[in-house]
This record gives sequence, structure tokens and C-alpha cells, in this order.
Amino acid sequence: MAKQILIKPIVTEKSTKLADKRNTYAFVVDKGANKIEIRKAVEQMFNVGVESVNTIVVPGKPKARTTKTAIVRGTKSSYKKAYVTLTQGETIDLFGGTEE
Repeated sequence: MAKQILIKPIVTEKSTKLADKRNTYAFVVDKGANKIEIRKAVEQMFNVGVESVNTIVVPGKPKARTTKTAIVRGTKSSYKKAYVTLTQGETIDLFGGTEE
């Protein structure tokens, strides 16, 4: 079974501005995926041309939660993020809205 490269798109204020201004989209990707695999996965899934791919591994952050009995401490998992810039004139419709 092939591993899933693209896990989910990142929809935040920053990623929305990047999509509007620079035609760049952000995705959470598999930690073992390289830029070539990410490029092929985006091109195949969304049927668009990819100009460049930039990746970053976001480190896990320590978190604490207070309960009735104690303070529970833990760490959020780290993950890999990819910024994919599309060729000029191409877009990805992440919300799947219908055009009227």
C-alpha cells in the first residue's frame, strides 16, 4: 500500500494571504516525504503545475493541562509542513465551492 503524502491543507489567515498574493498553498505532509514526492502528489491530486516546493519540520511544543488531581504534562507531536507554489494562472479550490 502506498503511503499518503498529503495529509491535509492548512487553512489559516497566513496561508490564505499566501494563496491570494503569491499563489502558494500550505499542506501538512508525511514526515518522510521529500520535495519531489510532494510535487508529484500535488500535481496528481489537483491537476495543476507546481513551480516550487518549500518544506519545514515544525517541532513539537510542550503542553500542560490542569485537572482536579494534578497537572498533566505532555508534548504535541512534530509535523512537516510544505509550501507549494503553483505555476502562474493555476489555482487550487480547497473549499470545493460551486460557481454560479
